Amino acid sequence: MTLEIGSVAPDFKLPVDGGETLQLSDLRGKNVVLYFYPKDDTPGCTTEAKDFTAQAAAFSDANTIVLGMSKDTVAKHEKFIAKHDLTVQLVSDEEGSAIEAYGVWVEKNMYGRKYMGIERATYLIDAEGIIQKIWRKVRVKGHVGAVLEAAQAL
Repeated sequence: MTLEIGSVAPDFKLPVDGGETLQLSDLRGKNVVLYFYPKDDTPGCTTEAKDFTAQAAAFSDANTIVLGMSKDTVAKHEKFIAKHDLTVQLVSDEEGSAIEAYGVWVEKNMYGRKYMGIERATYLIDAEGIIQKIWRKVRVKGHVGAVLEAAQAL
């Protein structure tokens, strides 16, 4: 099943930094930016997390919560957050169930070697749980600004 604009965002219940569990459907009433990234503490992922952190107040003003998701453990997320003073909440999907539900577990190709990994992608979900915008194969530079603009327009 391919997710499209207008689709209901697949629900999930997964651990987040701080050891709590977050369920997407519990966030109804707020818009949600759900961004998927390959791995904590790598250059592109760090830049993206720092960019979302820098715009945290603007997202909050737009009634929007920002969630990052990867297969990294909660412990790795907590180290990543502490190292870079991040304020975005990071979701741990070690089993990959939500990552697969959102269609971002894909075959990648680096230097001729094929492997499975997380495609950098972002979903903007409205307060009713409907996907309003999708960015696939994200390039980090300028991305957060585009996402913020879309969130402010909801």
